[in-house]
Amino acid sequence: MFKHFINLEWKSFFRSAALGTNIAMKILMGFFAVYFMIIFVGAGIGVFFLIKEELKLEPLATINKFLIYYLVLDLIVRFFLQKMPVLNIKPLLTLPIKRNTIVHFTLGKTALSFFNWTHAFFFIPFSVVLILNGYSVLNVILWHLGIMAMIYLNNFINVLINNKNSVFYVVLSIVVGFALAQYYNLFDITIYTKPFFQGMFETFFVFLIPIVLVIAAYYFVFNYFKSNLNLDEALAIKKDIAKTENYAFLDQLGTLGTFLKNDIRLLRRNKRSKTTLIMSFLFIFYGLLFFTNSIEAYQSPMFQIFAGIFVSGGFLFTFGQFVPSWDSAYYQLMMSQNIQYKEYISSKWWLMVIGTIISTILASFYLFFGVHTYLLIVVGAIFNIGVNSHLVMLGGAFVKTPIDLSTGKGAFGDKQAFNIKTMLIALPKMLLPMLVYALGYYVFSPNIGLLFVALAGILGFAFRNYVFNQIEKIYKKEKYATIAAYKR
Repeated sequence: MFKHFINLEWKSFFRSAALGTNIAMKILMGFFAVYFMIIFVGAGIGVFFLIKEELKLEPLATINKFLIYYLVLDLIVRFFLQKMPVLNIKPLLTLPIKRNTIVHFTLGKTALSFFNWTHAFFFIPFSVVLILNGYSVLNVILWHLGIMAMIYLNNFINVLINNKNSVFYVVLSIVVGFALAQYYNLFDITIYTKPFFQGMFETFFVFLIPIVLVIAAYYFVFNYFKSNLNLDEALAIKKDIAKTENYAFLDQLGTLGTFLKNDIRLLRRNKRSKTTLIMSFLFIFYGLLFFTNSIEAYQSPMFQIFAGIFVSGGFLFTFGQFVPSWDSAYYQLMMSQNIQYKEYISSKWWLMVIGTIISTILASFYLFFGVHTYLLIVVGAIFNIGVNSHLVMLGGAFVKTPIDLSTGKGAFGDKQAFNIKTMLIALPKMLLPMLVYALGYYVFSPNIGLLFVALAGILGFAFRNYVFNQIEKIYKKEKYATIAAYKR
């Protein structure tokens, strides 16, 4: 039966209407996979000598001390990026196929995920280096098995919390609290976790604990999904009590106000849009990697303006990239009404402008790093409003990916959103402000670089009506292809 499922997956891929896009995406993902493999292998080999020779610490004990944070980071990355493999279950439930087989195959697909086996490219080279430097072969193997078991434990934990955002964010808050407490020497959680990871190397039985936990987690996840594998419960559409929100103050804006009210309701009521709002807020802190001088490569002027664009444009990028996909559930109905595309586009644009302004205000704590640092964010916001907002709207015309508003997954995008047109449109969002700033910075001065970026944004804002008219024509041209793509 597993062979039959694999055959169905194969046919689903090659018979897909988006075969070309799927192949292109696989190739692109393959390049990224190779890139990360090389990085992991290099880190696995080099970290031993870095810790021993540069930091003058015992390598394995140091790795075990901070391993808890490595595993937590892995879980966080999985939660936001790992897509859960699924089967089209509804037709299978009417066939003489055991439910155990369906669940085993679906969960088994997660074991082949890139997020599982990629860790081996770090831990295998590190384990080999340990053995070559005199560590016990058997002890290293047992430690390695225990670590890989913890990686797979994360995999099944992620399957459980996949749609439980509240649980995830509570756990994340606790872990961040522990990290901050350790940083400020208030409480060190590694004092309690290090002995466990060290014990996987020093004993012949502690490594069995994570293996037993993996088996228990698989058993629990298997029974959970098996018990909910029916049309009446897990696959049924959940219904909530309707709530009325008037936002009467927007009525004075006419049709534009109507669209804005719908967008505000969408942001407040749905899991996917709430996740987008959270990710937009987290983007504000992205600049800390650049402005704290913690990473030497990020200290160049071009990367500074890059950070300013991202800090102020978190909402613009995460929300704007899926216009009009946010309305995919009722897009056909909306297009059957007497709606002016320009009003529709304007409402999305104003929402992104408001989000950019709010992000810029919240990012005012960057004044701590100096006025010039905050000005990078301010001019980045001006460029986002005047230029990137138009590019995001233009790219949306070619993104025909329906959005499931009931799930928080996919806040960073979806493989179906990838195509050559959107990729080409996306390049100027980052490269153009970096080049403009570099021109002013190196030819004249840092302040002139800021002025150039701000003027580019102001110029884009000045031609907003003309740009909107051109974008409107493209949306109208793509209208029926978009409607067809959103049919469920």
